[in-house]
Amino acid sequence: MSSVIWFFIRFDLNLNSIGSDFLLNYIDKYNNWLSWVDDDTKKELLSIKDDKEIEDRFYRDLEFGTGGLRGVMGAGSNRMNKYIIRKATKGLADYLLANRRNDVQRGVVIAHDSRNNSDSFALEAANVLTSAGIPVNLFKELEPTPVLSFSVKYLHAVAGIVITASHNPKEYNGYKVYDEHGTQIVPSIANVLIQYINAITDIVSIPAEGDPSKLTYIGDEVVDQFVDSVYTQSILQGDVTPLRIVYTPLHGAGNKPVRKILAKAGFSDVHVVKEQELPDGNFSTVKSPNPEEHSALQLGIELAESIDADIIIGTDPDSDRIGVGIKNNNLYQLLTGNQIGALLVDFILSMRKDLLTPASTIVKTVVTGDLGAVIAKDKKVQVIETLTGFKYIGDKITRFADDVKCDFVMGYEESYGYLVGTHAQDKDAVVAALLICEMASYYKKQGMTLVDVLSSLYQKYGYYYDSLSSYILKGKEGHEKISGIMRALRMNRDLVFNGIKEVLDFNESINNLPKANMLKYILQDGSWIAVRPSGTEPKIKIYWSIKSENEIKAQNRMKQYKERFETYFSL
Repeated sequence: MSSVIWFFIRFDLNLNSIGSDFLLNYIDKYNNWLSWVDDDTKKELLSIKDDKEIEDRFYRDLEFGTGGLRGVMGAGSNRMNKYIIRKATKGLADYLLANRRNDVQRGVVIAHDSRNNSDSFALEAANVLTSAGIPVNLFKELEPTPVLSFSVKYLHAVAGIVITASHNPKEYNGYKVYDEHGTQIVPSIANVLIQYINAITDIVSIPAEGDPSKLTYIGDEVVDQFVDSVYTQSILQGDVTPLRIVYTPLHGAGNKPVRKILAKAGFSDVHVVKEQELPDGNFSTVKSPNPEEHSALQLGIELAESIDADIIIGTDPDSDRIGVGIKNNNLYQLLTGNQIGALLVDFILSMRKDLLTPASTIVKTVVTGDLGAVIAKDKKVQVIETLTGFKYIGDKITRFADDVKCDFVMGYEESYGYLVGTHAQDKDAVVAALLICEMASYYKKQGMTLVDVLSSLYQKYGYYYDSLSSYILKGKEGHEKISGIMRALRMNRDLVFNGIKEVLDFNESINNLPKANMLKYILQDGSWIAVRPSGTEPKIKIYWSIKSENEIKAQNRMKQYKERFETYFSL
């Protein structure tokens, strides 16, 4: 590539990533912050001796995406801190007062997880809203994200906020905004809200003292209503075969509600991983509190081995994702997100077959494996696909309310997120924990494990190998490399992969879905590969869904594709 072409690509990337701030270089922004931040923040900034670190903190403003903010905590415009929280919340207040003035007195619900600073960030948001005259219902202790989603609906609020970075490492935190239905805001709302946020240029002048008369603390009474609503999805209604369960909340918000729902469902043999039971924003027992990863569930596996448990479940810090391990031949096999989803689809549709109608609908994302969809269609249940992100699944629930042709049964995504019922409109590890344990109990009575059931599904519907590869590319250079990879793939569809039948570019209109920065390669045999940058982390992700005769053959094919991709892009 010539130096001239590379210059224009870099210039274009900088414009896209930095926006209107590109006229201020990172040193100017750094010095500007030093002129008005509080003493502690100034001390942190002055302690930075590495120019690259200053650049990473100030080369852009932390981007408010279609669901909110997520980033590393610290001082700087490209970090999560109280000033960024204030700016985002002032933008939300201005948006509500301009667009929902007749509804703002219904208030905003705010929740937070166990991460460092989550409680103080939640209070910062509450203070900005109440200073603007908008009432706030603030949870007095950490709560799961699905509780926030439920509460927005239950309390008839106009919006919701949850402070969480979900399953990310301890350095991260985030800020997600919900609409009045309890769904993360979708682009049609987010794009307008972003304009209000970007219009705020003077962060230091944002009123943040708060109005105590407009702040109400809420707690157990709302959470108990949530648990009762979750229990309406119970299939066995207390008639469970004894099941020895190991549960880890991974230092997060799931501890109380998950244990409450399991007790309510009749499961009395529940063993919590003591080292991970209490909230801990440092997540001191794990590298990352992500139940997708084997290492996060290691202590749960060790406890399960010591007590001969039937099943291990683990929820992430805001309890919207769940990981599962099943005893199989004296070892504990961790299921993938796609496998859990397929098992739940089969179990729920089989057990509720008398309640299904032509309108019954399963909703999945375009990067979720196909086995669950194949099962649903075999049972005469319709399947709808959305873009990646549970906000799109939640939005379908809202739209289905006015559509007699669709009745929401279940939504799920490959990244360990599931929702059954409409008590919430975001993924819910609490209802998933209930139904996964009921499913394991039901099959245990028949002398089967969930691994056995999964094998029978493969025999009936064919083998699907679904996997995810993630490449972390941090900072400005990483951001540019990710953009360069996507650009190169778009310029030449056959650049890396072969055997392609069709390439779907979601930057164009695909099946009336919103546009998204993603490519999906449909292969001749029905397998597919999808490539997309993460919307919340400095990553580019590849989703593999390989159809084959068995696992070994599928893994070998995936390995060849993966090596080709990594070699070409030097990953």
